[in-house]
Amino acid sequence: MGGPGDPDGARLLDETLADTVRRTGASAGAVYLLDEATRILGMTALCGVPLEVAWPWQRVPLSAPVPVSDAVRENRLVWVGSQDDMVRTYPRAAAALPYRFALAAAPLAGRDRCRGGFFLLWPASHPAHASRRERGHIASAARRMARVLDEATVPPSVPDQPRLVPVGPAGRSYGDRQSQAAADYVERLPEGALGMDLEGRITFLTAEAASLLGLEAGRLLGTRPWQSLPWLDDAVAEDHYRTAVISRDPVAFTSLRPPSTWLRFQLYPDASGISVRVTRADAAELGGQSAAEADRPAPSGSARPGAAQAGRLYQLVHLAAALTETVAVRDVVELVADQVLPAFGADALVLSAADAGRLRIIGHHGYARETIDRLDGLPLDTDLTPAGQVLADGVPSFFADPAEMARRHPGAPQISDKQAWAFLPLIVSGRPVGCCILSYDRPHEFSADERAVLTSLAGLIAQALDRARLYDAARDLAHGLQQALLPHRLPALPGLDTAARYLPASHGMDIGGDFYDVIRLDGTTAAAVIGDVQGHSAAAAALMGQVRTAVHATAGGPPGQVLARINHVLADLETDLLVSCAYAHLDLARREAVLASAGHPPPLLHSPGRPARVVEIDPGPLLGIDLGLSYPATTLSLSPGTTLAFYTDGLVEAPGVDPDLIAGDLALHLAEHGGQDLDRLIDTLLRRARPTAHYTDDIAVLLLRTASRAD
Repeated sequence: MGGPGDPDGARLLDETLADTVRRTGASAGAVYLLDEATRILGMTALCGVPLEVAWPWQRVPLSAPVPVSDAVRENRLVWVGSQDDMVRTYPRAAAALPYRFALAAAPLAGRDRCRGGFFLLWPASHPAHASRRERGHIASAARRMARVLDEATVPPSVPDQPRLVPVGPAGRSYGDRQSQAAADYVERLPEGALGMDLEGRITFLTAEAASLLGLEAGRLLGTRPWQSLPWLDDAVAEDHYRTAVISRDPVAFTSLRPPSTWLRFQLYPDASGISVRVTRADAAELGGQSAAEADRPAPSGSARPGAAQAGRLYQLVHLAAALTETVAVRDVVELVADQVLPAFGADALVLSAADAGRLRIIGHHGYARETIDRLDGLPLDTDLTPAGQVLADGVPSFFADPAEMARRHPGAPQISDKQAWAFLPLIVSGRPVGCCILSYDRPHEFSADERAVLTSLAGLIAQALDRARLYDAARDLAHGLQQALLPHRLPALPGLDTAARYLPASHGMDIGGDFYDVIRLDGTTAAAVIGDVQGHSAAAAALMGQVRTAVHATAGGPPGQVLARINHVLADLETDLLVSCAYAHLDLARREAVLASAGHPPPLLHSPGRPARVVEIDPGPLLGIDLGLSYPATTLSLSPGTTLAFYTDGLVEAPGVDPDLIAGDLALHLAEHGGQDLDRLIDTLLRRARPTAHYTDDIAVLLLRTASRAD
């Protein structure tokens, strides 16, 4: 069986999608393939809606907060029953698609891995809940698509543009005589009638419709009304069409054909296209105007021929919402490359940030390395490219071809083979933060709405970039502080292997109070410690450093006494933060470990030939609560090849799940994979506990393994 990389595989995938849309009564659907390397979902097939409506979701990061990403990442069916549900659960998607519809997204789970996902849209009339039959069809379709991908003879790939798949026959068939009779019937009606396909192009119109629209039929057929009729080039008209396509609801609106004719349009959509009635609007439809008032010419500018298209407006809304979710500079660069470039049909990108009086390139796409090297580090006032001027005056510059570039900037050399450019200054509160250059491989005329949207977008990119650079600076500072406070490497001890890992929470400053250490005491004894200072802040990290220093100063004594002394140190520091801590004294000659805990999660223990378990330990209170409390000790036997796993609570705490159950599951996993190298074993435990790599709390893991007899 061929895969989607060859015609047979693509045909099978497309047929399954179209069949699923028909069987479920959906109005549209799309299939995504997962690129494992980039963790991006790429749209490969689309049916039922125009490509321009679906463009924001042609490439979707697996981590993005959208239904298809959630379905693939969490391996479950995602159902969004209404626009209200969409607003609550996926506000970014709701902002870009403010229409009424129901949606389902499902993963394509193959034999050995998830291959991608698909989604379906239903009209606004669909109930808020999916029926059992619909869920069965969706599950069956997911299995069929996954099987096509599993059995592919050619590796699956994502096309540059998704394939547009027809939904299939609508069950209507007319012979030649019937078609002519139908056309004659429509022509005799005292109103205009026209048909549009789902892409918005006019496929049929009557003579009366052409007369009412004021343009001959030959100049209208095959065009979109808001493009061929200047007085309909209005965001409102296009938005009504988009509402009809996505929600499949009947839509009606009025519009003025200059100088004084008001027309009423009624749109009736289905899976094959849109039927439109065109009539003269009466006074009631004009909001109570009298006939004389309706016949009066409209005020100057009412037609708004230069108004931005609705698609462009929703592009801006979608990109604005996406930019608010970027955190690091890398996120901004990836968003601009993945979504801004295709949105405006550009072929290449250079994104620069102002740094110490120079423009440092922080991201690029579509340029040769030598070109980037030549552009990197230019002064802010450079005249090598128009970037210097646009940063100086804060006004974007657009060049439709090299001749226009040479005419306006005769001193600028031809650095690349690009043929058109948009230079967008990134300004925040009058301060230049960088420059974004979009370029094209062929000459490109920038329409008025493109210029308006790109100019607005530049301000949003500037805000996001400035915020991201501050975040990166704070993160780098926090990371440096964290690394300085944690041990650079663990000491080498004969008869003992060690490994450790610290992972910050997925969101935050990348700094916290989790710590670990192994301290060599003499040739056969060592101390191991792991702990967690309350909070995620520089204060928590600083206290963590002081606790580590106190551990080093007191290590070697009985574990209960060590924790008691650290407790006194915290009292002297007069901190309000509490600390959990587990301390172990390891005697490798006697093959035993003595443990004491101050409110810390118990470690996991696995010895060869024995079941793995969570160590039963009598914990004392958290450090920093009371000076007069004691910390009981527990003794463990360390037979050859024993693995002892310490961890902080971030590894086992998850919303709605008992930490003891997670710890017990990790113990079983430790036994199953206990023969692995310790660093690989840490990776295994992390994947088991946090399969989505989303950490709501810092995590520290410390593994100790005694040498086997063979060693």
